[in-house]
Amino acid sequence: MRYQILATLSVIGIGALLAACGGSTPATATAPDISADTTTGATAGESALIDSADITPILGTTALRVGTQRVAFLLEGRTALVTEPTIEVMATAADGTVGDSATATFHLWPFGTRGTYVAEMTFAEPGDWQLSITGSQINGTAVLPVEIAAETGVKDIGERAPFSNTKTVKDAAGDLSKISTHQRPDPDLYEFSIAESLFSGRPSVIVFASPAFCTSPTCGPEVDTIVDLKNAHKGEADFIHVEIYDNPHEIQGDLTKAVFSPHVAAWGIDQTPDYRNESWVFVLGTDGKITHRFQGYATLEELEQALSEAGA
Repeated sequence: MRYQILATLSVIGIGALLAACGGSTPATATAPDISADTTTGATAGESALIDSADITPILGTTALRVGTQRVAFLLEGRTALVTEPTIEVMATAADGTVGDSATATFHLWPFGTRGTYVAEMTFAEPGDWQLSITGSQINGTAVLPVEIAAETGVKDIGERAPFSNTKTVKDAAGDLSKISTHQRPDPDLYEFSIAESLFSGRPSVIVFASPAFCTSPTCGPEVDTIVDLKNAHKGEADFIHVEIYDNPHEIQGDLTKAVFSPHVAAWGIDQTPDYRNESWVFVLGTDGKITHRFQGYATLEELEQALSEAGA
């Protein structure tokens, strides 16, 4: 099942957000049209040249640390997102030291209602940094402050995955609502536990998300994207969804009854602010080590490349 991702979070209430992420409350707001104009690189609703003062950068990867990693962000204009195919990004430390530069590529989300710029960037030291963003459709420079930690606490690239006995169809006893808040859970995502997948001889793709109770527009769509990836690579890798809550069937909209999955802490995801309301994807190689990690929404294109690099 697909989920509509709303373009401007401020125009809808929590109920609509839950619906966008897989909840049962119907969304009532309509997202503005931000489909890409492939002839000019501009977006519908925006002029060909957008003043940087009218752009609000939104960081999609808040768990950033020293070293090289994926940096994702959105550029929100007054009426629509900026969707120029590529833009340039330069990092500058608080003391003025110029750091890494990179070309960020735009990745469109499902339904064309949101999209993220993604770049691999290296930060030499912890502290306050800023990203200076320029493009052929941007008049001036947009600035995005970022905080770089010495380490994030989340399991990282190169580390061996925790031996996690996550829940499977056997635990569901015929009722997948006991192990997933997805409206129509795909049983294939609960065939193996993470612990079992470490011995399968195949790469693994693991998504931590709560489709029904996540208040960001990433969780439901990310799980659906993993299903698409699985369907395209059946038998080539293990695909696993881990629900954030350990008792989803008992919550029924009342989070005071919620018990968090112990695996969330084992992977260090609870070390990030508001971790309940975003998705994390980890790709493992055949040796059980993490080859890629994605905070927030990762597109099918990104995951296809990561899975290929992991050996699928």
